[in-house]
Amino acid sequence: MQLRLGPVRYDLSERALVMGILNRTPDSFYDKGRYWDLDAFYRRAETLVGEGADLLDVGGVKAGPGPEVSAAEELERVVGAIEGLASRFDVPLSVDTWRAEVAAEAYKVGAVVGNDISGFADPEYLPAAAAAGATVVATHIRLAPRVADPDPRYDDVVAAVAAFLTERGERARAAGLGDDQIIVDAGLDLGKTALQSLALLQASDRLSKLGWPLLLSASNKTFLGVLFDLEVAERREASVAAHALGVALGCRILRAHDVRGARRVADTLAAVLAAP
Repeated sequence: MQLRLGPVRYDLSERALVMGILNRTPDSFYDKGRYWDLDAFYRRAETLVGEGADLLDVGGVKAGPGPEVSAAEELERVVGAIEGLASRFDVPLSVDTWRAEVAAEAYKVGAVVGNDISGFADPEYLPAAAAAGATVVATHIRLAPRVADPDPRYDDVVAAVAAFLTERGERARAAGLGDDQIIVDAGLDLGKTALQSLALLQASDRLSKLGWPLLLSASNKTFLGVLFDLEVAERREASVAAHALGVALGCRILRAHDVRGARRVADTLAAVLAAP
């Protein structure tokens, strides 16, 4: 399985990449705005790269409900930050946005991935990626970003997510993206209960066979807190365990706050998978 990030191709047959999370938000569920200041943001990026991040994912709006953030404000938060990262680090950059105009501007200053948790709700998202030669992440969500979803119901959550991701992957193909420019993400916690998210993690082997690299975004997620009665700051080991299970079942990109832990998981399992 191949993945293209800008000019570089990766063979993911036996190796998982680690995507380091960088928030340019004052209200992130995890860091609570700790890296809002640009100097702190760049220091955090330096730490993540030093710990082994293969790529960095920059977001300017949190996924959950909160104060309205306009497109202009999101552009101000992320475009300059991505441009600064591009001048400082030689790693691929991703923009975590569901707005096509934000993604397009981010591509101009160095981003090579558009990470869209809305499942391409913006009709211009895929054309913008195709025009820039960017890779995209198609994520399952039941309603929409920033919309509370307190009672999500599915007849079969795995089948529903698999069908959604297949349709979105085909939509990206139709827009002109190659299979090596399409990533899929089950969207744990996005319109799912804790048990539904767990079922999707357990079904990673099925989702990894859809035809595109599977991204796992389990790091410090609510479902881990609910299942194991853990506060956000206590979920590190549970996140590492989820990463290990995910890679063993076919996930090939780990989106992580704890890059060092995810890197060790990815490297250990790469050695196991490559062993005779």
